Amino acid sequence: MSASAARTVAFEILLRVESEDSYAVELLHSSRLETLSSRDRALATELVIGALRWQSLLDHRLAGVSSERLDRLDREVLVALRLGVYQLEFLTRVPARAAIFESVELVKAARKRSAAAFVNAVLRKVDKVGKEDVFAAILNAQNAAGLAHIAAHPAWLVERWVGAYGLERARRICSYDQKIPATTIRIHGDANTQRETEAELAANGLNLEPGQLLSAARTIIAGDVIAARAYQDGRLSIQDEGSQLVALVASDRELSEGGGILDCCAAPGGKTGVLARRHPRSRVFATELHPHRARLLRDRIHLPNVQVLVADAGRLPFAARFERILVDVPCSGTGTLARNPEIKWRLKPRDLLDLQARQATILKAALAQLAASGRLVYSTCSLEPEENEAVVEAVLDRDAEFELVDMTGELERLRDGRELPEGVDVASLVDGRYLRTIPGVHDCDGFFAAMIRRKE
Repeated sequence: MSASAARTVAFEILLRVESEDSYAVELLHSSRLETLSSRDRALATELVIGALRWQSLLDHRLAGVSSERLDRLDREVLVALRLGVYQLEFLTRVPARAAIFESVELVKAARKRSAAAFVNAVLRKVDKVGKEDVFAAILNAQNAAGLAHIAAHPAWLVERWVGAYGLERARRICSYDQKIPATTIRIHGDANTQRETEAELAANGLNLEPGQLLSAARTIIAGDVIAARAYQDGRLSIQDEGSQLVALVASDRELSEGGGILDCCAAPGGKTGVLARRHPRSRVFATELHPHRARLLRDRIHLPNVQVLVADAGRLPFAARFERILVDVPCSGTGTLARNPEIKWRLKPRDLLDLQARQATILKAALAQLAASGRLVYSTCSLEPEENEAVVEAVLDRDAEFELVDMTGELERLRDGRELPEGVDVASLVDGRYLRTIPGVHDCDGFFAAMIRRKE
């Protein structure tokens, strides 16, 4: 017998993530999964993301029962073991014998047959140890080291979060990162169109709940939104609420008729779509450094007022100035670890300073394109101050032409326009003069945004 299709695909993807620095989410949307049933596709996704989320804890469990050091094992053997222990520890519907058998078959298929007995023995020992309620342990962790261990995060990263946000918030961030995040959509059109689309989705078996932060957002409770005609027709987009909120702040109902908009580093295009739909009479120039990401952006955005250009955001090719600019810079992504868990195992402290230098260069270039009285939103999906307020403050300290706009007023404007529900606590979304969403504190990814105005 051979391993199941879902586990075979998961094994192959994890090997590529481990050996090629590939991104799991991209591989999980590749053609390799097209032959799988929807059930097997869901299992493959669960195995890949779950094994990456809990990798250090899985390795700790394995090291406690293995007769061999993990760093001496062949990569194929270690990945098969991680898949096996993840199923034993976290998947209650998978029988232990099936989890063990499948991992043994994976190493055989990978031409590591000599390791089959070892994999079988190690996983049987893990199964005998029993399971632990890790989420209860996360919420009861008493210090950064203990939290990092039980929540399967790098210690240096958790120590930073405890210092920046306090232990309680760090616990909530880590707990959020280790769970499957909600799938949130934004339904396009006016209020009547949104109601009609929502009714159509309900009739097609999708169970929706209102979003936590935005009136137009809906959370998928059950059902396959990808198969819905409304998604295929472009009448809705899948987009985290934090990402939607940044795009709404960057768009402005007071923009002059036909005023120009620039979206730097625009791929994959979720925020671009919000900007373009809210300002259909304005031309939106969306830049992307890499040609393949620009192609992805063009494929996803089918709006007549969007023009996609391959350009370096640090050396923008425009002569004209823009009334509104969104600068969603490349960043560490530490606010998105629930969706991209491999990031935490690759990121190093020194990377933050390298990113900071690039981010400052992009922000300076974008500010040079801002028209008088124009507004620019600088944003990241990072929780790290080096990439957020430190970049903004360093750039503004050197240029008196610009001033920081308090985000409280911008969020209150959205609430007054009923784009934020009345019950949303605006103060919880503001840190000083900045917008900040925190995973676990808010039910969305972690985003930072600053608004900058060029003085008249």
